Amino acid sequence: MAEVAATLVVGPSWVGDMVMAQALFKTLKQDAPGRSVDVLAPAWSLPVVARMPEVRKGIASETGHGEVGIGKRRHIGKSLRGQYDRAIVLPRSLKAALIPWFARIPVRTGYRGESRYLLINDMRPFDQAVLDQTVKRFVALGTPATSPEVPVTVFPELRVDAENQERLASELGLDTSLPVVGFMPGAEYGPAKCWPLASFSALASELRAAGFAVWVMGSDKDRAAGDAIAAGTGAINLCGKTSLADVIDLLAMCGQVVSNDSGLMHIAAAAGCHVHGIYGSSSPRFTPPLTARRDIHYLGLDCSPCFQRQCPLEHLNCLNQIEPAALLASIERAAG
Repeated sequence: MAEVAATLVVGPSWVGDMVMAQALFKTLKQDAPGRSVDVLAPAWSLPVVARMPEVRKGIASETGHGEVGIGKRRHIGKSLRGQYDRAIVLPRSLKAALIPWFARIPVRTGYRGESRYLLINDMRPFDQAVLDQTVKRFVALGTPATSPEVPVTVFPELRVDAENQERLASELGLDTSLPVVGFMPGAEYGPAKCWPLASFSALASELRAAGFAVWVMGSDKDRAAGDAIAAGTGAINLCGKTSLADVIDLLAMCGQVVSNDSGLMHIAAAAGCHVHGIYGSSSPRFTPPLTARRDIHYLGLDCSPCFQRQCPLEHLNCLNQIEPAALLASIERAAG
């Protein structure tokens, strides 16, 4: 068998995590520019992976969220034999480590978890005190096991398609003569991450009066939320009208964005936006937008962060008490 110098990274299952994982890919390429990096990921995330210059190719994992799929994983693993000399497994689950094992990749790096000692042969301890951010957990797996530090020196940066931007502006009838603020009102994790729609609407009205265009972005699940924000405010609801690759290009056309702690928030940061991140049940310490151009809106109440999908106290004060006026002032400051 010919010698190979290629790394297979088993990527995470969430959009935001996949964007943050680019910090690992960039670190790997900085340390070994001649080494190829491929990413095994859910099919829905491959358009994001395709915008990462450090990745040679994305490979669809072909299993649904939570699916063990032994047969599928064995088939993929066998198809990858002989192509990699190292694997890095970002998820801590046992099933995530199966494909590199089936592929017989000699070095398989990952954290201790779910009794996968046979599958992972470069086992790293999982110290939450040291690995206190998601991005640190990813980057650390690309550093030597003896390294006491977890340096995160690079931020995600997604490639933008200028031709697609022109097409989108034309087909969607977007006015690009005004400064654009993107809104992302959704959060896949649950409503305890979502700023009230009434607050988004109030902010949209103020921004339109101040001379900004407002584009609301999200999946088809967010269409109703987008309609509610757009009603009577002059905002443009694009939810459900675009692909994930399109959203990357649209966000790159926005000077600023207002977003819940969501996957699209991390895409916006990697697309070059000034991010105004709103945090309720989650923590800006753990999953901050990875950009220097950011303002965090987080009240830090005694009950925060709870990391729950629904507010356990049924008042959602951590989000309800963040005023639209605070966001407006922050956006106007950033606009100069």
